[in-house]
Amino acid sequence: MLKHLPNALTIIRFLLIPFILFYIFAENYILAFIFFTISALTDIADGCIARKYNLISNFGKLMDPLADKLTQIATLTSLVVSGIIPLWILIVVLSKEFIMICGASFLYGKDVVVYSKWYGKLSTVLLYVAIVFSLLTKQFELTGIWSNIDISLFCLAVIATIFSLIMYIKDLYQKGFIDKQDLKKEVTIDKKEKSQKKRKEK
Repeated sequence: MLKHLPNALTIIRFLLIPFILFYIFAENYILAFIFFTISALTDIADGCIARKYNLISNFGKLMDPLADKLTQIATLTSLVVSGIIPLWILIVVLSKEFIMICGASFLYGKDVVVYSKWYGKLSTVLLYVAIVFSLLTKQFELTGIWSNIDISLFCLAVIATIFSLIMYIKDLYQKGFIDKQDLKKEVTIDKKEKSQKKRKEK
């Protein structure tokens, strides 16, 4: 029973997403906050259990981060549609995830596993805190300085998101997973193609 618990918690996170969205659109932000918090707690619990009892599985490696990303993006999208947060926050997060997916596809053939770093976890925590604060601010109709704090938290989360992306790329480059010679070849080929085009134009 215990060996299936982490995966069961991951599945629960997927099932919680519709409830979070429903209550945001229904403007019942306190229930949205509760379900979002439960989702975050199950995320922490399944990771701790999997590591402590060595229950890490291929299903968990794939579905756990997917549940996190879907929860974040779906919640942010609903907050944007509801006019609670600006669109640019969602655009930045989506852009980062798109680049990470492209990077994962690139590394798939190299048999490389990219483990979560402190800066990745920091951006996730800040984003979760910003979303929670936004839901509570909306529920209790807090304005003035509270609205400024809300936007400031999202700004910090966005900065951390961009920083984590840069650090992941830098880490992969320094460890040689991104072939420096290949990058040089691409630059050289690009220069040759431009040179050939200029000659043809003449």
